[in-house]
Formats: sequence, C-alpha cells, structure tokens
Amino acid sequence: MDTSHTSKPGFDHRQARRAGTAAFVGTAIEWYDFYIYATAAALVFGPVFFPESDRMVAVAAAFATYAVGFFVRPLGAIIFGHIGDRFGRRPSLVITLLGMGLATVMVGLLPTYGQVGAWAPALLILLRVVQGLAVGGEWGGAVLMAVEHAPEKHKTFYGGFPQLGNSAGALAATGIFSLLSTMGDTFLVDGGWRIPFLLSLPLVGLGFWVRFRLEESPVFDQFRDEQPTQLPLTYAVRTNWLPMLLGIGMAGVSTGGYYIVTSFATAYGTEPEIGLSETLILNALSAAAFVEFVTTLGIAWLGDRYGRKKVVMVGVLGSGVLVVPQFLTLDGGSVWAIFAAFIGMRLVMTATYAPVATVMAQMFRPQARYTSMSLSNGIAAAIWGGLGPVTATWLYVQTGTIWSVIVLFLAMVAVSAVSLHFAPQYIDPVTDTSADGADPAPSVDARADSIR
Repeated sequence: MDTSHTSKPGFDHRQARRAGTAAFVGTAIEWYDFYIYATAAALVFGPVFFPESDRMVAVAAAFATYAVGFFVRPLGAIIFGHIGDRFGRRPSLVITLLGMGLATVMVGLLPTYGQVGAWAPALLILLRVVQGLAVGGEWGGAVLMAVEHAPEKHKTFYGGFPQLGNSAGALAATGIFSLLSTMGDTFLVDGGWRIPFLLSLPLVGLGFWVRFRLEESPVFDQFRDEQPTQLPLTYAVRTNWLPMLLGIGMAGVSTGGYYIVTSFATAYGTEPEIGLSETLILNALSAAAFVEFVTTLGIAWLGDRYGRKKVVMVGVLGSGVLVVPQFLTLDGGSVWAIFAAFIGMRLVMTATYAPVATVMAQMFRPQARYTSMSLSNGIAAAIWGGLGPVTATWLYVQTGTIWSVIVLFLAMVAVSAVSLHFAPQYIDPVTDTSADGADPAPSVDARADSIR
C-alpha cells in the first residue's frame, strides 16, 4: 500500500488559520450570493417575475422559487460529497464556488416577466437550481477544511470561521440593498436589483484564487487510502443514518428559524398593514448582521471553553424566548425597539450557529464525513429553510395573525433542542501537535466528554 498519505498528520495554528481564512472568504462570497437572492425575493422578485398576483401571493411565489434552491441541496450534497470524500475537499470547494458565482451573475442578467413572459420565472428557477446544488456541497466542505486542520482543543473556534462567512455575506447583501433602497421608491423594481448580482463576478475571482491555493485537509490525507469500498453515499446511509437524522433535527432553529426571523420578517414588516419602510427593515437586518459578524468567533471560542453543545442549546432556547418580542415590535414598536429586537435575536441565533459547524463535523467518523455532513445539512435546509418562509407566509395569510408563525418557530425550537441533546461527538484519531501541548487524541470510537 502506498504510505505517502497514511502517516498521521500534525496540527498547528498556522495551518488552521490559513484554512479558516480560506473557508471564511469562500463562504462569505457564497452566502452573499445566496442572501441577495433571499432579499430580492422578499422585496422585488414578486412584481418583477410574478406581476399578476396580489402582493402577499406574489411574495409567496417568490419565496417558492427561493425554496427550490433548498430542495436541490441534498442532491448537491451527494454530488460534491462524493467528490470531497473520494478526491479531496479542495477540488469540491473550487467547483461549488464557481457554480454559485456564475449562476448568481446570470440572475442579474435575466429578462423580466414584462419582457419575456413566463420564461423569466422559469429561467430564474433554473439558475436557483444551480445555486442550490453548489451550496449543497459548499458548507460541509468549508467546515471540514477549517475543523480538520484545527487542533482538538480549538476546533470549535476555527469551525466558526466558515460560520463567520454567513454573517459577512448577510451583512454585505442587506447592506447593499439598504443602500440601493435609498435611491427612490421604484429604483429597485426598475432594475436596481440587478446590481448586487452583477457585483458577484469579481468576488468569485477572489474566492477562486484563495481556495485554489489552499492545502488539502490533513484528516482526508490520512484516510485517503482507507475509504470504504462502497460509494460514500452508501456508507453514509448505512453507517451514519442516526446522527444524520439528529443533524437534520438539530438545524431547525439555525436554518429554518433563521429565515423566518430574517426573510419572512422582511416581507411581514413591509406588508401594507404593518407599513414599515424597506429601508428601516434592511437597516435593522444590517445592524443585526454586523453584531453577528463581530460576535461569531467569540461565541465559537465559548464552545471550546464551556462545551459546544451547551452553547448551541443556550442559543436554541434563547431564540424561543425572543421570537415573541421580535415580531410584536414590528407592529407598532419604535424604531429603537425594532433595532433592539433584531439585534437581540441575531445574537442568540449566533449561539445556535457559530459552534454548530464543529458539532456537525464531529458527529461523523472521517470515512464519508463530507457526504454524511453535507447530506444531513442539505436535507435540513430543504425541510427547514426551504419550507420555513413559505409555511410562515401561508400560515399568516390563512390565520391573519403573526402568532401562528410564532408557534411554528417554537416547534422548531423543540425539535432542535431534543436532537442536539442526543447528538454524538467523536474525536479524530490523529496526533495533535498544537502549541498548547495537547495529548494525542484517542481512537475514533471514543466519545468526547459530555460538555461537547
């Protein structure tokens, strides 16, 4: 057997910082692409691509095209998980970045419904499918590159780098839409919405350069010659089915709940009966995204200090407490109350998100880890993220009260909390040569202590 890839790798903070930075840059670009679509779906895609419906029905239709990207994410997880488990994390991540970026630029070039009729939403859905496939393989690979390069005692901190890309992408997306919304009541609908999509082109070039130069994961290198003979998907389904189910349930708040308190809240707050301006909501979301950005790594560090599962649980339960004031302040609350509600919710949501990357990564053994993690996250995204805003919109239209949406959110909290409680954690069987002098990690079958 070729032993060039079987020697046990060592970990150091220099490699971990490089991998974490590359994960951050790539995920920031990909999530920027993803969130500008979500924001456009809430604000302008209704009248641009579905002009013959009333406002909330058009919003629901726009969210449905948005949901398509979630429904194909499991397929993307299978495709790019196979590449990542068989050929390496790096080539998979380069392909996903290019696919997402080029599809995003093409959205910015699409004709409207008024120009080509039904072809416009059809092409929009097609490009959304490409985006969904790319994101399905993006997150798992980016997380593994960061976590698998990191010393054991610091995995949650470095696992926060790709999560930091989420808030950076959201901040850039809401920030640019907030800026464009100040340029007149009809500027966005008249074509201003295209600008954020076209700006993705130079960002993709930057991301490609960063990721192409990245070294391969040391854990993948160690197990390159020890991959199971069956397909990664087959191994994942047969061996990891239970932690995959727990991973799906665990993402209820961090995925589905997140889009309810951002994308749906944007549509709800700008509903004529509520009457808030688009600029106000976008500014509140931008402020919240900034808070998430500056606190993500600190909260991830708390996961290493006090236990990553404990920190996520605090965030899950805290979001259940704050969901009520967030939505109630939209109807009649002051500007400062609205800002405070959005910022407070995003802070506790960061606790559900910053450490969860490492929680998910360490729920699976190294064999077929990319496929297992990506498929679990992709299915969770399809269920929670894809159906969350659509279901929330449907409940609000049917009941006429925001309390139905709040109940939906609390149900997500319950499922997430139970799944998190039972989620296993494994330690990679590699030699840890970090500067803090950690002892070598135990075997792969050993469970981490209960605080993790």
